[in-house]
Amino acid sequence: MRKRTRDAVARGLAVLAAVASLALGAAACSSRFPRATTFAAAVRQRPDVTIVVTDSGLGGLSVVAELAARLPASGITRSVRIVFVNALLDDAIGYNDLKVEADKIRVFDAALEAMEVRYSPDLILVACNTLSVFYDKTLHARTGHTETVGIVGLGADLIARELASRPDARAVIFATKTTIESGAHRQLLLEKGIAPDRVVGEPCHRLAGAIERGAASEETKGYVDRFVGEAVGLLPPGPAPIVASLNCTHYGYALPLWKEAFARLGRTDVTLLDPNPLMAELTLKRGGEKHYPSTKVTVEVVSKVPIGPEVQASLGTLLRTVSPATAGALKAYRYAPGLFSVKVDPSAVIR
Repeated sequence: MRKRTRDAVARGLAVLAAVASLALGAAACSSRFPRATTFAAAVRQRPDVTIVVTDSGLGGLSVVAELAARLPASGITRSVRIVFVNALLDDAIGYNDLKVEADKIRVFDAALEAMEVRYSPDLILVACNTLSVFYDKTLHARTGHTETVGIVGLGADLIARELASRPDARAVIFATKTTIESGAHRQLLLEKGIAPDRVVGEPCHRLAGAIERGAASEETKGYVDRFVGEAVGLLPPGPAPIVASLNCTHYGYALPLWKEAFARLGRTDVTLLDPNPLMAELTLKRGGEKHYPSTKVTVEVVSKVPIGPEVQASLGTLLRTVSPATAGALKAYRYAPGLFSVKVDPSAVIR
């Protein structure tokens, strides 16, 4: 009996030793490429990295397409996994439909936490002006583990450079209601020395949704005509140059409509600015020098809300000209209704 007991104890200790050995091995493996604090550090430390791109809808897919098109030749790392996360809470409730900013922050914080936990990204690109304007107020901005870059600063820099090169021009910022009300772009421009009378803002409520349904549709055309008309009405009469900045990632999909709308009003000296490509440029710059012959890129699209076939077809056609891989990822998107969860008081929603 004693011998059997000693044998059982010995077997148990052997099993525990094996488990401990496996655990130490796994820990050693995971610490081989530790989590970096910046994207530049991650690229130096690991051959394979993950970039999460997020938006309050699907406009940020244009940023994904730019990244997917330009990263392969960069050779900054062996491979990049790009995950686009649609941070929309509900297909009937957008961030601009939430009356209280605190609710917007809670929803985005929950989405950011899900991105961190599920994908362990090395860089998060907030390819959304609406989300960027209040990102600094989120808990993630204070305690998040991943370098996170918003698009608002890039857009303001682009406008400032154009206005500096054209002293007689005035800028119109076309953006969502939340972005315009925040005054984020305007404040950054004033800090860069741009005179306040050279900048006007035009809120384009509901335009992003119309573009997702059809970038060249009559609905979208009607919205663009209306908002361009309102913006021109805010400018002094005369032929002075206009710098029209499209500060919602969706708006660039409808670029021809913007040009046509200004032309119909007789305003032909118009420079249209789209800051979306700047996010790809920033990522490549932070990635540093070329270390591999090429970089393998994979693209995934994840959404808490369903993406209908008409939206897939509409945006897919536009994305395919830049990145077939991004268009394919949209078509094969992963529907994840449990991606994150936040309760919002129905009375705090604009109907």
